[in-house]
Amino acid sequence: MKFHWFAEVTYPELPLTPKPGYSSWVTPDWRMVNPVKVGETYRMFIRLMQQADRDGFDGLAVNEHHQTPFAMTPSPNLLAASVASTTENAAILIIGDSLALYNPPHRVAEEMAYLDCVSGGRVIAGFVFGTPMDSVFAYGNPPIELRDRFHEARKLILRAWEEPDPFAFNGKYTQLRYVNVWPKPIQKRPPIWVPGSGSVETWDLVIDEDYCYGHLSFSGLYSAKPMVDAYWDYVAKRGGNMNPNRMAFTQLICCANTDAEAEEKYYEAVKFFYQSNMLDPGFAAPPGYTTVRSQQAMAEHVKASPLLKPEDRLRASRGEMSFWEYDEKGYIIAGTPQRVAQRVRALATDLRIGQLIACLHMGNLPEDVAAMNTHLVGTGVLPQVRDLWADEPDHWTPEISRQRIAARSAAKVAAQ
Repeated sequence: MKFHWFAEVTYPELPLTPKPGYSSWVTPDWRMVNPVKVGETYRMFIRLMQQADRDGFDGLAVNEHHQTPFAMTPSPNLLAASVASTTENAAILIIGDSLALYNPPHRVAEEMAYLDCVSGGRVIAGFVFGTPMDSVFAYGNPPIELRDRFHEARKLILRAWEEPDPFAFNGKYTQLRYVNVWPKPIQKRPPIWVPGSGSVETWDLVIDEDYCYGHLSFSGLYSAKPMVDAYWDYVAKRGGNMNPNRMAFTQLICCANTDAEAEEKYYEAVKFFYQSNMLDPGFAAPPGYTTVRSQQAMAEHVKASPLLKPEDRLRASRGEMSFWEYDEKGYIIAGTPQRVAQRVRALATDLRIGQLIACLHMGNLPEDVAAMNTHLVGTGVLPQVRDLWADEPDHWTPEISRQRIAARSAAKVAAQ
């Protein structure tokens, strides 16, 4: 099983009782934010990812969002560049570039190839459709065009990596007389991940192309299980690859030396994380963004297995749950390394997950606590679950990262 270090780069000094009508996406007031503090926050995340590489994590994950203090990562490639040359082993998991937002899209091919060269061949290429808030409202793309734009861009990027000679590209949205990307990546083709939230069209894509699918949810096991089970059922029905290593999942983890210490050190940050993610419903589902087919499928899956009540979701978003209720409902996995390892194994087995995107900083968590979390998970949890799915091949993390991490682990065992 693989562990990838991740966190939303959240501005840590947001007011939790904002003015009526406030949305933390698209329209938040910039005057709430101190740019100096923003810079300090970025540098903290870079240090934490560098530590995660030293502590044995398989990947360092960065993402893309726009016009929000909840996730201040307007270009994942910039943050990836900050760690690609200052780390040695972990994959650089770019999850991902919102392809429809790049004009021309082969800029993604150039920048990811640069990162692959700088990192020595450690890039994972995450291609995302982008949230409605990012793609439709922040960048003004017609929602009905997003999927077509994504696929055209994806084909251009892959061809740009693989074609040895200049070529012309005449797409519906992009026309280029000369495409001749410099540099090319070290990997012939970096592993490709595509995250989603339940769209059947995305399921078809990852099945047809044998990509890694990422269910990126911050609501945990009980919220995700109906959709993840439906995904695997769909893969099986279509005769797709059932390898757990081509499934990724996000999970908040709060690890400490004792259960009491976990509650003491993480509770406020967990509440801050959920309270600070306030979305105006008008930005969530613009017409045309999700097909009727996928809307119907999502509604059926959730209705078939209502493991998490709507009132629980509301209480979680308001910070009204106790710390251990967040744990019980699956929003977080908390406690000692032993307890966390047991819970992670159960989660990964139940959902058939080979790639865990472990969220080890949340909200306004102090850096020293996030560093402790990273160290305890990397050195105390990860070794306990490394054997899970070990008999399954993994073509979705870079070979050089797998080799270096395996050699590092073997050297540590030999030294003990």
